[in-house]
Amino acid sequence: MADTLPPALLADVPARPRTFRWNLPLVVGLALLGVVAVTAVVAPPLLGTAATQLGGSPNLPSVPDHPLGTDTLGRDMLARTLVATQSTVLMAVSATALSAIVGIAVGVATWLAPRRLRELSLRGIEFAISYPTMLVAIIVAAVLGQGVVQVVIAIAIANMAGFARLTANLAAKIASSEYVQTARLLGVPSYRLAMRHILPNMAEPTLILIAGAFSGSLVEISGLSFIGLGPQSPAFDWGRLLSEGLSKIVVNPVVIVGPAVALTITSLAALLVGDGLAAAANPRSNTDRARLTKSVEGSPAIVGEERDLVVVDGLEVKHADTGRLLVSDVSFTIRRGEILGIVGESGSGKSVTASVVGRLLGEGLHAQARTLSLDGTDLTGRGSDRFLAERIGFVYQDPGTALNPALILGIQLTDVLRVRLRHTRRAAMSMLVERFRAVMLTDPEGRLRQYPHQLSGGMKQRAMIASAMSIEPALLIADEPTTALDVTVQREVLTLIKRMNTESGTSMLFISHDLSVVRALCDRVLVMKDGRIVERIEDVRGMTADSVVHPYTKKLLAASPVVHLGARAAGRGDVR
Repeated sequence: MADTLPPALLADVPARPRTFRWNLPLVVGLALLGVVAVTAVVAPPLLGTAATQLGGSPNLPSVPDHPLGTDTLGRDMLARTLVATQSTVLMAVSATALSAIVGIAVGVATWLAPRRLRELSLRGIEFAISYPTMLVAIIVAAVLGQGVVQVVIAIAIANMAGFARLTANLAAKIASSEYVQTARLLGVPSYRLAMRHILPNMAEPTLILIAGAFSGSLVEISGLSFIGLGPQSPAFDWGRLLSEGLSKIVVNPVVIVGPAVALTITSLAALLVGDGLAAAANPRSNTDRARLTKSVEGSPAIVGEERDLVVVDGLEVKHADTGRLLVSDVSFTIRRGEILGIVGESGSGKSVTASVVGRLLGEGLHAQARTLSLDGTDLTGRGSDRFLAERIGFVYQDPGTALNPALILGIQLTDVLRVRLRHTRRAAMSMLVERFRAVMLTDPEGRLRQYPHQLSGGMKQRAMIASAMSIEPALLIADEPTTALDVTVQREVLTLIKRMNTESGTSMLFISHDLSVVRALCDRVLVMKDGRIVERIEDVRGMTADSVVHPYTKKLLAASPVVHLGARAAGRGDVR
């Protein structure tokens, strides 16, 4: 199978592909920063003497030999402004880098930490951000004392809270995404979650914040130098030059023009670069324009019928803090090769029940059961990540949130095959291509190189089904996989799910609020309301308002259109 994927295609699928589009703000910003960088490197050796030599004519206005005049000691202000570029920019870069590294690390770690530690960290970040940045910088610099290193540390500490707050807010949404939850199910370490799934998806706002922080650091460093906390004589930066020229601003204002203009231009350049990089780095804006850790060995076996793949008995799920029950005394089995449907209104406990089986229960929730087993293995303790990855596949309601927008399909959909099932990259890609063909995705090789936003909703759902099929799971959990799709695509997706069950014998837990859909697809149906199973329907095909017992089930039937699965369609896995 590995040989079916052309070598040329493998060469075209990089580990972390990126498209890049130049834009006007980026070009202008880089050009200005390029001038600043060259000045910072070239000016000190060329103009160092003119910037520090004493004995010239003091307090000169703008003259041909001294376009920006001279200071009280006769030193050329143009030369001093250009030479000060190096020290000012280096201090700003150092302060920004230090604050970004520490702040982003704190923000990401906050949302990867246990819940109680997370809450404590968030309160600490909110407390720190409530104080003005410049005030914090002045206090820290006053404590540390005068000097370049002290100023850099003070500015970095003052800006860390801003990075931590933004990162924590962004990570809050990303960490709850289905692709991150799936990665956690697979046992992906926290640092890989951060580097691969969380940080790349916050690139745009982070780049803007870094650029803004650099611009702010320039102003803050100059401000601290202006009040005497920065570089000490004979060293100087733009802030010190502004401070020295303050006494002459009325009689000879030209002496402050140089450092003021340099500070403004450099800050503007940083903001332009940040805005341009944010647009260029966002994968969603670049389409055709760019391109449980113990082994399960020894786990207690569950006694039950041999044909039962999943056994759930006495399941309860409640909020850890309030103790409010979300699911109460739920019991069911899923037989091998069976499609079990769970129906009910939103909030009835369908998805929560499925998440317990898949070991993806939301944070802040606690589950317990008398029996919870998969393929004869107890899941009430901590199971093996590889065991779960090999036996459970997921198809989510919204494929847009289940796929990482920063990664191409070929990389993220082969993770399980490569990381947990130990297939080579070539073999994993080949297997995924075959599954793409099986779900009738056009140009399957080309889809490997596309980002999720380049596919329609139906195509993304097909890709998710193909990914689930690729591991040949014993159990497929489909959580309302057709709700967000139009009726034509719904029919195609249901056909694929039915075919997967018919051809591979995969057991399925199918969640829906539509009884007509589960009647066409499922072998048995559980009706849930308010966290409880209110009715069990064994004869799905003969399910009518007269044959069901519970009033809630009768209401669901009355509200659902009829969908038939004809004999010929069932034979070929076609839902009608």
